[in-house]
Amino acid sequence: MTTPTRTGRAPAPIRGRTPSAGRAPATGLRRAALYATLVGLALVFLTPLVWMVITSLKTYTGAQRIPPTWLPDPISGYGYEQVLDNSANPVLRWFANSMLAATAHALLVLATASAAAYALARMRFRGRRVLFALIVGTLFIPPTSLIIPNFLIVDELNWIDTLAVVVVPGAASAFGVFFLRQFFLSLPRELEEAAVLDGANQWQIFWKVVLPLSRPALATLAVLSFLTNWNDFLWPIFVLFSPEMLTLPPGLGLLQGAYNTDYPVLMAGAMLASLPVLVLFVLAQRHIIQGVSRSGLKG
Repeated sequence: MTTPTRTGRAPAPIRGRTPSAGRAPATGLRRAALYATLVGLALVFLTPLVWMVITSLKTYTGAQRIPPTWLPDPISGYGYEQVLDNSANPVLRWFANSMLAATAHALLVLATASAAAYALARMRFRGRRVLFALIVGTLFIPPTSLIIPNFLIVDELNWIDTLAVVVVPGAASAFGVFFLRQFFLSLPRELEEAAVLDGANQWQIFWKVVLPLSRPALATLAVLSFLTNWNDFLWPIFVLFSPEMLTLPPGLGLLQGAYNTDYPVLMAGAMLASLPVLVLFVLAQRHIIQGVSRSGLKG
């Protein structure tokens, strides 16, 4: 029912579509396009992983077929038997070396980066901004240009062909300092001021207030540091010489022959190298998303 105007005539009803009438189809199309894009990207990233799993279950002759087949016929555990046979190649020893080195490296990165980032984010001292700029500037130095200086240093320390040589040199992470500093800046200062009123000193504030609130960022940095050390191929080749001291990436390179490649064995080794990474990412996925989303709030 319409209300008449002063002239006595009722206003003409507004004809046409309502503002929301044309939005539903457009929104549905955009959503469908988004889902199609995400499915396409998922297929692009998952196809190599699926192919690796399938190839690891093939026989040696089945992996050499031209054209290649998607399904293994017959399904064989030949590749995994060769990988787990330590008499041929100590793959399990390489796996243990990589786990120990990557875990120790991640813990060292957390210890050094968190302390440095907290000092740069919360403490006031002369040259703080210049020091932070120098630390960030080291990110632009190519890592390969530091191989020879780092080799000479670890050689003087008698760390060659030990696990310490793949754990310690990269523990001072400039990216870790930058990443955690950005996260610490996003934390409210009121919590630290309340701790000061309760009689907490600087170390207690850092250990009992800041670090517990920074678990997402610490988890993210731990995963990234673990993956960096786990996937490192070039540096271990220069500093590890004994077959039993190798980590997994250079060790898997030995599975590839000079004139032929045993693809089931190589893919089975790649599966063994991928499992810890996939498990770690699944367990820490929520923390990674929170850490990355909050680390860019304030700078």
